[in-house]
Amino acid sequence: MLQRIQTVYLIIAVIATGALPFAFPLWVTKNGENYYFIRDLAFVLLFAFSTTLSIVSIMTYKKRKNQFVMGRLNIILNVILLGLFIFRLFNLSGETDPDKVVSEKGIGVILPIVSIVFLSLANKAIKKDEDLVKSVDRLR
Repeated sequence: MLQRIQTVYLIIAVIATGALPFAFPLWVTKNGENYYFIRDLAFVLLFAFSTTLSIVSIMTYKKRKNQFVMGRLNIILNVILLGLFIFRLFNLSGETDPDKVVSEKGIGVILPIVSIVFLSLANKAIKKDEDLVKSVDRLR
């Protein structure tokens, strides 16, 4: 049953939290250096746990209720990660001095949003499958 649409959504969530943070910086510092998630242990742990939860959710395709709960936990985890990013970005200075290198926000900050969207779509598909199985059981 790995060919279901929720598996595709979960794989995209795995890519968004497991592979793309290595490619996209979170922000650029005043020195002009790209700031990747690897520099902060909290970000590393949250991304790793989110990726692991998505992979485990893919592997438990026979237990839809557990898959649904793991999806919700993963959404909560990504909301926490997004909150940490927003907190850090509010503390990041946004100077506009033309003589200095300006710190700027990176595209890596939206990765939890992408993950939340696809996890929500996966949960919707899991719920639809569970409702279908329940309706068939009622007919028997």
